[in-house]
Amino acid sequence: MDSESTSALRKVPEITLAFWVIKILATTLGETGGDALSMTLDLGYAVSSLVFLAIFAVAVTVQLSTAAYNRFLYWGVIIATTTLGTTLADFADRSMGIGYTGGSALLLALLLLSFYAWRRATGSVAVDAIASRKAEIFYWVTILFSQTLGTALGDWVADTNDFGYERGAMVFSAGLAVVAGLYLVPKVSRTALFWAAFVLTRPLGATLGDLIDKPVDHGGLAIGRFTASEALAAMMLACLFLLPQQNKRAI
Repeated sequence: MDSESTSALRKVPEITLAFWVIKILATTLGETGGDALSMTLDLGYAVSSLVFLAIFAVAVTVQLSTAAYNRFLYWGVIIATTTLGTTLADFADRSMGIGYTGGSALLLALLLLSFYAWRRATGSVAVDAIASRKAEIFYWVTILFSQTLGTALGDWVADTNDFGYERGAMVFSAGLAVVAGLYLVPKVSRTALFWAAFVLTRPLGATLGDLIDKPVDHGGLAIGRFTASEALAAMMLACLFLLPQQNKRAI
């Protein structure tokens, strides 16, 4: 294996329970952080998306240029995709006027197209098969689309027929429980299960974030978006320090 392949492998953390705990915190932070900029500061979805797009571009460029896995950088890029995904999904659903159904369908098509292009270009969409710069780029593009789709799905479920954020979170938690159960079935593709869980953790985080920061008369707890974001960021940092996040292949 060449040096480029080795370094690419070292830059993706091992998928453990700690990974999923931090991922849910990151997606919830993405919702409150994205809403803080677009709604609390009233920058709007388009301007906020441009701001977060610039942050994502810088973060992912640094991530691609590094030679080894750095947990703070990796999860920083993940947060960048969740905040950008929040404002992009809201822009598609609301500003473009295509609604939750149209926005979710569009984003699902983009995600599937990303998977197709990734597989055609590298032969696999498995995380443990990321062995080149090209595969790593596809990985981050796919993650961005999955985070954006997850936001749209969360809003679709929670806001349709006043279903609510609590019940929406329960629906996506149940979906994750099903995925976890399928992991016990040997014949089920581990790659498919990983990406199913990756997508589902985003709408779970979206509904939890909305539950935290939305007004009481909209079914939320009315906790300030900046306060919630700071608390979630602190929890993430604690997890990164306390929970193992090293990829064993880097040893």
